Amino acid sequence: MATLEKQVMVVGIDDSEHSTYALEWTLDHFFTPSLGFNSLFKLVVVYAKPSASSAVGFAGPGAAEVLPFVESDLKKIAARVIEKAKGTCTSKSVSDVVFELVEGDARNVLCEAVDKHNASILVVGSHGYGAIKRVVLGSVSDYCAHHAHCTVMIVKRPKIKQ
Repeated sequence: MATLEKQVMVVGIDDSEHSTYALEWTLDHFFTPSLGFNSLFKLVVVYAKPSASSAVGFAGPGAAEVLPFVESDLKKIAARVIEKAKGTCTSKSVSDVVFELVEGDARNVLCEAVDKHNASILVVGSHGYGAIKRVVLGSVSDYCAHHAHCTVMIVKRPKIKQ
């Protein structure tokens, strides 16, 4: 009897609550063993670490001295984000996960991860920015929805009613 090869689902993470919610939602709806079935997907969780030079965003006197400190902080943040994601997966009893830390702009890193893993679905969280903030800051989810070579699922946190 032939076994079906699992499709790949890539989940993009960062250090935001929106990203954490998107990962938790994905695990609850597609991977949690308590649902009584094996997932149809292989899970790849990807964190895009900005480069120190892009994080500093300036050149000139003093920039070279600052970069090692910025790089150190970015590495600590990346390790914390990956550890938090591992903890989230463990708490949901999901153990068959590949974690990747890739340096670069999140938009490009996620689209490249889709291609690298031949993913069927890319999951990203939504920060819920308005149109002006999206234009100024750039929306990873919007970019991926237009450029990733797979289905893109944008997970939004429900608004808290007051």
